[in-house]
Amino acid sequence: MAALVVTGTGTGVGKTVVTAAVAALARHRGGQVTAVKAAQTGVHAGEAGDLDEIARLAGLTDLREYARYPDPLSPAAAARRSGLPAIDLSHVAAHIIERSEAGGLVLVEGAGGLLVHYDEYGATIADLATMIDAAVLVVTEATLGTLNATALTLEALASRGIPLAGVVIGSWPEWPDLACRSNIADLERLGGGPLAGALPAGAGAAGAGAFLALARDALGPELGGEFDATMFRKHNQP
Repeated sequence: MAALVVTGTGTGVGKTVVTAAVAALARHRGGQVTAVKAAQTGVHAGEAGDLDEIARLAGLTDLREYARYPDPLSPAAAARRSGLPAIDLSHVAAHIIERSEAGGLVLVEGAGGLLVHYDEYGATIADLATMIDAAVLVVTEATLGTLNATALTLEALASRGIPLAGVVIGSWPEWPDLACRSNIADLERLGGGPLAGALPAGAGAAGAGAFLALARDALGPELGGEFDATMFRKHNQP
């Protein structure tokens, strides 16, 4: 896996923490890891963005951000409002391919969901995944309403012929309610296999050392961890 795109079913579902968890495990195995954010929105120049959070949690130093816009909007809308040029995803793709060919893992975190627009022509993170021939890891919520958003995201991937790397719950509550527990089996049916992981709520507040252990427990073997989807399902039966 030379490149992996991490997207979400929406904003605030835990993409950054999941990206950091994948990065922490890959780095611990001794691999070279690069984290890419094509466009960061809602953050002003000089402020900490998503890549800074990934660096803090995973200890990464190879970080690539290609555009930044201050308004908390889609990249296309934020660029338009700021008067700055929209990001050219083909330019980003060329850099990712160059970096991945040099070896190691390139993790690409999207903005918002899979079909959020990056420019006025409607380019999306799904298009970027196609350009770099990467599978997509989908981060979703555990709560009521997640099934429709997850199904739509997975359907959009399938219709474009983009491989699914797995479905991860970005924030699993300490005290899951009936909907959360019931959603586990349904999310697995939608994804066509066991969950690829479930990060506990508040994982992003951990220090780097504790976060590595947390990532190992929360992500499945396909992502370098030891998460047991069968045991997780049994423990949380509705």
